[in-house]
Amino acid sequence: MTVWVGLLRGVNVGGHRKVPMADLRRAVADLPAADVRTYVQSGNVVFSSSLRAEPAVVAALEGAIVAAFGFPVDVVVRSAGELAAVLAANPLQTEGRDPARLHVTFLPMPPTAGAVPPGVQRLGDEEYALAGRELYLFTPAGIGTSKLVTALSDRKLGVAGTTRNWRTVTTLVSMASP
Repeated sequence: MTVWVGLLRGVNVGGHRKVPMADLRRAVADLPAADVRTYVQSGNVVFSSSLRAEPAVVAALEGAIVAAFGFPVDVVVRSAGELAAVLAANPLQTEGRDPARLHVTFLPMPPTAGAVPPGVQRLGDEEYALAGRELYLFTPAGIGTSKLVTALSDRKLGVAGTTRNWRTVTTLVSMASP
């Protein structure tokens, strides 16, 4: 069995596209899945599955969500090992930096070639760095007022992702660990 973390995009935001976590757990449990757990209302689900290929996991999750809730939701998945590597590889996490201001945008595939320059980049007092399918963000004034969110839009990247704060990433890694 592989431990997977599913990250739902754009659910439970402003009262739209409601996906109650108890219902999500039931929908995922009906897949070839076990040990299904959710974390906070933003659509994070951790589970074990006999499915080994990421595209099969994404298709199964997206299909289960449409069947259970009646609308499509984009899902990004990472294996427990991949998520742990995301945590360990954050190029923006430095000593003394407030982890509440760190975020990761999880992408289903790398962005369009040339959309994000290599290395750590700055936009005003904000920083970002692309590492494979993860876009790390540091927003000292908070993500709600971040210029990075606009500058690094789905259209610019050529791929739609879903963003999680550092606390959520850390908690999901812990939940997915044996």
